[in-house]
Amino acid sequence: MGLHPLEFSECYLDSPAFRDKIKAHEAELEKTGRFIKELYKDGKNLINATKQLSLAQKKFAQCLGEFKFEYIGDAKTDDEKCIDESLQEFSLFLRNLEEQRDLMMRNITETLMKPLENFRKEHLGSAKAERKKYEKETEKYYSSLEKLLNMSAKKKEPQLQEADVSVELMRQHFQETSLEYVCKLQEIQERKKFECVEPMLAFFQTVFTFYHQGYELAKDFDHYKKALQINIQNTRNRFEGTRSEVFELMKRIKESPQDYRQTSPISSEGYLYVQEKRPPPFGSSWVKRYSTFVKEQKILHMKTFDQRSGGKLGETESVTLKSCVRKTTDALDRRFCLDIEITDRPGTVLTVQALSEDDHKFWMHAMGGKEPMQCLNRTHSRERGIDAQLDDVGISFVKNSINAIEARGINDQGLYRVVGVSSKVQKLLSLMIDEKSSDIDLSANEDWDVKTITSALKLYLRSLPEPLMTYELYKEFIVPAKSASPESRVQAIHCLVHKLPEKNRLVLSLVTKHLANVAANSKQNLMTVANLGVVFGPTLMRPQEETVAAIMDLKFQNIVVEILIEQHEKIFGDAPSSSPSLATTPLSAPTRQSKRLSRQTRPLAVYNPQVLDIQTVSPSSESAGLCNDETSVGSNESVSSQSSNASGTPPEKSKNHHTTISTSLQEGTGICTATASWMNSASPASLTPVKHGSVRTEKNKPEESVTLMKAKAVYPCEAEHDSELSFQVGAIFHDVTLSREPGWLEGVLEGKRGLIPENYVEIL
Repeated sequence: MGLHPLEFSECYLDSPAFRDKIKAHEAELEKTGRFIKELYKDGKNLINATKQLSLAQKKFAQCLGEFKFEYIGDAKTDDEKCIDESLQEFSLFLRNLEEQRDLMMRNITETLMKPLENFRKEHLGSAKAERKKYEKETEKYYSSLEKLLNMSAKKKEPQLQEADVSVELMRQHFQETSLEYVCKLQEIQERKKFECVEPMLAFFQTVFTFYHQGYELAKDFDHYKKALQINIQNTRNRFEGTRSEVFELMKRIKESPQDYRQTSPISSEGYLYVQEKRPPPFGSSWVKRYSTFVKEQKILHMKTFDQRSGGKLGETESVTLKSCVRKTTDALDRRFCLDIEITDRPGTVLTVQALSEDDHKFWMHAMGGKEPMQCLNRTHSRERGIDAQLDDVGISFVKNSINAIEARGINDQGLYRVVGVSSKVQKLLSLMIDEKSSDIDLSANEDWDVKTITSALKLYLRSLPEPLMTYELYKEFIVPAKSASPESRVQAIHCLVHKLPEKNRLVLSLVTKHLANVAANSKQNLMTVANLGVVFGPTLMRPQEETVAAIMDLKFQNIVVEILIEQHEKIFGDAPSSSPSLATTPLSAPTRQSKRLSRQTRPLAVYNPQVLDIQTVSPSSESAGLCNDETSVGSNESVSSQSSNASGTPPEKSKNHHTTISTSLQEGTGICTATASWMNSASPASLTPVKHGSVRTEKNKPEESVTLMKAKAVYPCEAEHDSELSFQVGAIFHDVTLSREPGWLEGVLEGKRGLIPENYVEIL
């Protein structure tokens, strides 16, 4: 049961029950005061703890924002640029979140702490003051009453009357005080219901606002997060391919280190121990020096360097070589020595010692010693005992293989990733190339499974004396992939392809057209354009010299191949009108603020939820004897299905209530501000407006001329408003007309009429 109400009439009786009721009310107010004090203390602790959390979060964000990834090589891919900037994006997100948290803490102080403390001080404090006053008046009244009652009746009448009047005044004052105190108690009891709860409501409203703002920030961040996941997956795939190539190169170097020694036609370099003679009786000492011999000028540069002393460099000495003679152990009790006669110091012979017998032969050959050795030229051939030539037989094999793959296995999961048994692959290739069995139709011959044919096709392309895209043009293909904008990349590669020899261009066209068909079925085979770029990058183009630096360019090879696949019709259709300059100015990185604003205004028009569906392709039981030369990382490797649209990802759709995001990166949006579906590092198709059947050619016609038109979707789209239509590639729209909204059409799909992005469809 709750507190008893305090009746005003009871103030005049001042009964024991009335006093008990007052005590109960006073105890309740005391409890409320203690509660508010404890709540205020805990609130302060909460605010301080939150401030400490906020400081820690800000420090963490600052640490993220200050760190930069270094990269190997002279350029980064678009995916790597986005990954590099991701820590700054995370830092920005955390700082925005902490700004909201600081605002929440200020609001909590104003809306909760101060009102509660004011209620405790003003109202509960005034109740205590009224209580003291009431107790004081009680003491005075009852003391005077006892005094009056104890007064002798023999006193004079005026004295008795005066005493009666005095006590009556005290009684009235006491009763008035009692009435005011009772009213105050009941007023505070009723007031605390809203005075205490209202600040709590404001507190929770502030908390809810903070979490809602965090939710909004997370929603704005979602586009970037999905795009970054694709960047990371692309980079991971390229890393796996690069790692396999590096391990293969390391293995070959271990087997034959001298063949991979860093030399050039201009100079040779390595360590030599130089004999430094001292006056008797000290003899001589041998000092290790890093030596570089410039062959044309016959100058030997020697620099003192010892790794054990912390890598401190010494002085550099240069001498001009006149002759070099091998020194025998009869003349000097040391092996691997050479006597070098110096031109600029006649009669002076410099004795040097090589590190090993092979090193000794190397320096003898480099310096033109009296015992010349066979030039140790490196062999770059990757031939596996197959006489692969780019002739009619080879081209016939390529066509035969492509027809068989598209007829029998275009939907096989992990196509070109899952490799065939090495012995079968060698046998098939030998049969088709060496024995020239061109009468075998692989599309009708069930003796050869699809993975054997795909592996044989890759092996043939890698076994050519020169890759399809030639050593001569290799660097020219890599340059635009490193620095140019996506549009100029396509133009540059278009021109370079038409510089290839005719047969090379023919076979490259056959292969990339076939790969475009494979990517068009990526929903079934899981081989997207990005995955095919990883597989065929080092197959279709490779540098003449194998080095780690060259292997680091694998990711750019992948980008070039992705462009060839996505833009196949444009690149191989017509010869380029002019040769664009490849030295395009790299795009400046967008500011973090512009990226954040573009994310907030960017519609989720083209996101495909299947884009992040990572699946694993399991090898068949025959894959135990995998080909050692396969570029694929392994038959059980993760195959990412980043994109299901083989013809490229669509440009962004415009909205009248959104800031239009330009599809041209030259307009400053940058790679990182693109939507998730075209974050692939080499997706110029996504940056090129739809050309064939473009509805823009219909704009000048009267509206009735486009009434009842039909259109076909060339990109998938997800509606963001009830007035828009969601659709997949290939959807047919009826009753298509121009919309009053710029860049939009109106049409009917499955009985529903709505808005359609104009550049997502082609008119039928």
